[in-house]
Amino acid sequence: MLYPLVRPLLFRLEAERAHGLAMAGLKLLGGAAPAGPARGPLASTVAGLAFPNPLGMAAGFDKDGEVPDALLGLGFGFAEVGSITPLPQAGNPRPRLFRLVEDGAVINRMGFNNGGAEAAVARLAARAGRPGIVGINIGANKDSVDRIADYATMTRLMAPLASYLAVNISSPNTPGLRALQDEGALIDLLDGVLAARGPEGPPVFLKVAPDLAPADIDAIARIALERGLGALIVSNTTIARPPLRSAHGGETGGLSGAPLRDLAQQRLRDFRSATGGAIPLVGVGGIATAEDAFARIRAGASLVQLYSAMVYAGPGIARRITRGLETLLRQYGFSTIAEAVGSE
Repeated sequence: MLYPLVRPLLFRLEAERAHGLAMAGLKLLGGAAPAGPARGPLASTVAGLAFPNPLGMAAGFDKDGEVPDALLGLGFGFAEVGSITPLPQAGNPRPRLFRLVEDGAVINRMGFNNGGAEAAVARLAARAGRPGIVGINIGANKDSVDRIADYATMTRLMAPLASYLAVNISSPNTPGLRALQDEGALIDLLDGVLAARGPEGPPVFLKVAPDLAPADIDAIARIALERGLGALIVSNTTIARPPLRSAHGGETGGLSGAPLRDLAQQRLRDFRSATGGAIPLVGVGGIATAEDAFARIRAGASLVQLYSAMVYAGPGIARRITRGLETLLRQYGFSTIAEAVGSE
């Protein structure tokens, strides 16, 4: 309720500095109570994991795994931390994060800035035994000579600590990274990740870009099914530029928020069609309301995530959306969220 009063002050600050203040505030919350046990109309089981509700915090907000429990305490059903790389890296030069207020959007070109695997392992190991689903999003270092080996290394390190692993090959801010979505490279990458994970490790999710051709979608869907992935996360930020009103609209980087909504929704439908509903989908991109989330679920998403919307709506957004989802379930005559998945 206080966020509308605080937001004008935060928006006077450079975006990345404001994000740092938000992180500091969440650290004060510490290990707040998570969303609750996995029961009730919003609870579902996806990739063998029991989610108390389908709304998660997307990767990028908590890059180093510093506040996953505080995020769960805000009402998110799960939190995805990262992207984390084997070695620390500073990312791209600042400024690299821009609010497009007139468009309800964000452009970022962060470049996988994070403190590296060693620090993240120590931090995440300290929360072992706490309740709540925490996914770990893994990436490769920008200057790595073998990015596939980086992903295998990250898998070995993070698998014991993760509810699920999210393989991020779709950030537009690391040169050449999206080439790993090509069929041959993707097969080699996933085979390396799955071998490093072992038979008893957590499910592996693959995060894809929205800027894919139909042939790429078909190939990724087929490979994901053949490799038995836990889910596809659809999608990352876009390099496309629909008409934008903000003065920052020409900045390079990945665009997220409201202008991404329709593209991400269509890409989810495409992957639902390509997979025949045989693999869970996580819908991301432009979700800001319960109606947005429900539309993504009805289009085939078993889970949804947001990040940019919290910049504009504040930390109460998770509880507002989950309350709204319960209302929409009743209005549409569904008794559980699982019944609504793909009902479009």
